[in-house]
Amino acid sequence: MEINGVAHTFITAGDFEASRAFYRQLLPFMGLKEVADSPDTYYCVGGRTGFGIRRPDPEHAGAKFVQYRVGLHHHCWRARERGDVDALHAFLVGIGAKVVHGPQEDAFAPGYYSVLFEDPDGIRLEVNHVPGRGLFDTKEQRVGASLDDR
Repeated sequence: MEINGVAHTFITAGDFEASRAFYRQLLPFMGLKEVADSPDTYYCVGGRTGFGIRRPDPEHAGAKFVQYRVGLHHHCWRARERGDVDALHAFLVGIGAKVVHGPQEDAFAPGYYSVLFEDPDGIRLEVNHVPGRGLFDTKEQRVGASLDDR
């Protein structure tokens, strides 16, 4: 078996209304199409994947994301072109999103270029571009930087 990408990711938002407002801007900008918008769910599909947010149970309303708690660490989408990362960064600045780091190259794979930002709950999101076949274009086919750095 060989999987064919990620079908969908759902996150639970501590502040659903603020998150829905954020993702209503972000996801369509990235080319995802809205397929569900209900009182408890916002969901878009595009680029062979889906991404959605859900309202939390009442006892968790208002909770904030903690990156190193058990569960999600961050979510990363793959851009088709390096310029898409730059365009997204400009968009994020324009909507006042919290940008952790602007477009930069890293040693995770040859040509790895990304922007890292947070949603209203502090969930870390990333968009990267890796040219060609990435690690599969290298002799080692291994990540070129430490994944243990915070």
